Amino acid sequence: MRIAHFCDSHPGRSDGVATSVAATVSLLRSAGHEVQLYQPAPLLRGRAEPCGVRSVPVPLRNIRVGVPRFSGMRPVPHVVHVHTPGPVGIGGLRYARAHDLPVVMTWHTDLLAYSAHFMEIQFGAAHAAQRLALGWTMRDYLRLARSGTERRAQLLRLGQEFMDRTSVLIAPSAKTAAGLAEFERLPPVWTVPTAIQLADCPLGRAELRRSLRIPETAPVVLAVGRATKEKDPTLLLSAFARLLRHVPTARLVMVGVKQNRISVQRQARQARVAHALSLVRPVPHTRMAAYYRMADVLAFASTTDTQGLAMIEAEAAGLPVVLADAALATRPGTTSGRLSTAPDADSMATALTKILTDPKLHTEVSEAGRAAADAYSAKHYLAHLMAVYTSVTKTDSPSAHNGRSVRT
Repeated sequence: MRIAHFCDSHPGRSDGVATSVAATVSLLRSAGHEVQLYQPAPLLRGRAEPCGVRSVPVPLRNIRVGVPRFSGMRPVPHVVHVHTPGPVGIGGLRYARAHDLPVVMTWHTDLLAYSAHFMEIQFGAAHAAQRLALGWTMRDYLRLARSGTERRAQLLRLGQEFMDRTSVLIAPSAKTAAGLAEFERLPPVWTVPTAIQLADCPLGRAELRRSLRIPETAPVVLAVGRATKEKDPTLLLSAFARLLRHVPTARLVMVGVKQNRISVQRQARQARVAHALSLVRPVPHTRMAAYYRMADVLAFASTTDTQGLAMIEAEAAGLPVVLADAALATRPGTTSGRLSTAPDADSMATALTKILTDPKLHTEVSEAGRAAADAYSAKHYLAHLMAVYTSVTKTDSPSAHNGRSVRT
């Protein structure tokens, strides 16, 4: 099967979308499918992908804005898979409509939640409305600049346009599928979590700890991902400060921190945990297994994620997880539950303390996570993804749908 993937996160970007897309494309190609991957690539330099999209970087942000042109795609794909609602994703929607192709869209990001933290969501929404020729008035565009119910209503209106152009929607978690209820019309919704395969990394636990200046016997709390506001680093640092009262030798390692470093360091000093904190810039995904092996528990403070790939990776590596989002407490593909807490510092600190001081609980949570990861393998993920593609290629038209359907 020929599948064209459209993604606005550039290759190697430290976010869940880029990681998920890379894993998906790798699995499909390994299974013998022909995949065209359209992602932002440098404007003038060589392309990372043959289908790389010319793009320009956004100053002070780890973002590239694509300038897509897809009129001459050859060969024409059987399915268009859109991962993001930015310029590249919109280009994929326009191409699919022009060639009467079915569209699969993965709802990777809670844009309604992110709009409170990133003004580029509003700019992107305005661009999407213009490129999709929605006929918005100036009053419609101005609603995007107003926080609260007006902006949310306008973003929902735009999201509905995406839904109406989609044949099947993939939700990466039950939490995400439930959140789609705000839309008036939905195409069939399949809940298909991403399965991540961690590359083996020769870097050992002791060697990595030495490089971070962490004693071999110190309990390590690991956090993976950006430290921007939507990920709630304030909650993480506050919980860790409370943890130190009970486990004074503990260390916190935050991997993937590029933006917001100065703010995180300031908050760490205010919380009196700076001496026990290590900030690590984004590392290649091939090295992440070493960080999971080095740590004793993964702390996941975000409540805006749609699936939390870091948790899936950690559990595959046998690392226990404590999360502050009960909506993601069920492990992918199973009925097994993670150790979740209320999104407050006291609750999270209590759970982290228990994991680090109770060897029996640590082992139980670790084994349950690894078993869940084994049960929902990359093979299962690929089978579900191909079932989605097969369902849309048997449908005559990718036009608007009126029913609500959820499949797992």
